[in-house]
Amino acid sequence: MRVVLSAYDSRGGVEPLIGLAVRLRGLGADVTVCAPPDELPLRGVPFVPIGRSPRELMSGPLTGTIQERAGALIADQFAKLPAVLDGADVLVACGILPSALGARSVAEQLDIPYVYAAFQPNSLPSPHHRPIARPLHPLDPAITDNRVLWERDATAADELFRDVLNAERTGHGLPEVKDVRDYGFTDLPWLATDSLLGPWPEPSDLEVVQTGTWILPDEGELPDEVEDFLDQEQPCAYVGFGSMPVARELAREAVAAARAQGHRVILSAGWAGLDAEDCLVVGEISHPALFKRVAVVVHHGGSGTTHTAARAGAPQVIVPHSGDQPYWAERVTALGIGATGDSIADALATALAPETSAHAAAVAAAMYPDGAAVAAELLIEEYRR
Repeated sequence: MRVVLSAYDSRGGVEPLIGLAVRLRGLGADVTVCAPPDELPLRGVPFVPIGRSPRELMSGPLTGTIQERAGALIADQFAKLPAVLDGADVLVACGILPSALGARSVAEQLDIPYVYAAFQPNSLPSPHHRPIARPLHPLDPAITDNRVLWERDATAADELFRDVLNAERTGHGLPEVKDVRDYGFTDLPWLATDSLLGPWPEPSDLEVVQTGTWILPDEGELPDEVEDFLDQEQPCAYVGFGSMPVARELAREAVAAARAQGHRVILSAGWAGLDAEDCLVVGEISHPALFKRVAVVVHHGGSGTTHTAARAGAPQVIVPHSGDQPYWAERVTALGIGATGDSIADALATALAPETSAHAAAVAAAMYPDGAAVAAELLIEEYRR
């Protein structure tokens, strides 16, 4: 069986696909991952770069309009995916909507089955939660009816991406798409989140296939300097904001708050190149291995980091910035496994309380262990020729 996995996202949105690829290869499937040309832990999985590096885009001034950047990404899918999809049994797409739109269009052109998978429930329409705001289309805080907000979300997606998508499609002999969001998502999307941490709310108008979260099997050992730092008597906190271009003052505030609570700090430099005094600064590092060894994880609230910390049983402090991050902050707070809020110091005090640690351990024990294995088996069962 041959499977192609496609995503355009930062590293946290691509690693789950690699986790799925590893499980598929373990079941004998031939797998290729198509993703941005950033450094990734590929684990021997064949890789095809698509689109510009998100890290480079975020580190410099953006050029062109949103529509122009989306059109370039869709065009790159049409340029590269046909060769990769030759002989494929199914294409699985994740990540931002323009990437999924291009991927599904190429799959349609080649008559190959297509599956869309989301890494957070609030990417998908439901009357039980608000959508994530799209560029140039902020949510109206006066509107409390989620169905109205999702209708507006569909309109916003059309305004942003329909013209550039259809220009590319008609150039390849495909008919125009009227509702681009639902075209990209399909009427049966997959949801790669844990059903305890990120449940799909029922009843809902949209049916989903919830597999559990796709975790990349951890093969990383911690560097000697990290092991030495962890082996010291004083407890450690982890602070990191991944791909977020956060102000350095935020990291220093988090470090100071943790130290005031009697904790040494391991600080992830991340894409922002963060640093601070009186802590150990690290680059890319095994989160599953590290989070099992720290007293608390302070982070931005991306789906991957939230799931990894929850699986490790580590209390969390989430400082959300955008996208799905407020949703995960709400879920962590609702489950009693961490805290969020305007004051990092107050949130840390809550996260480090004994009852929070107890809740975090209980949730870790209850989470489904391997959603990538579930998804791999479903794909092979459904799409093997």
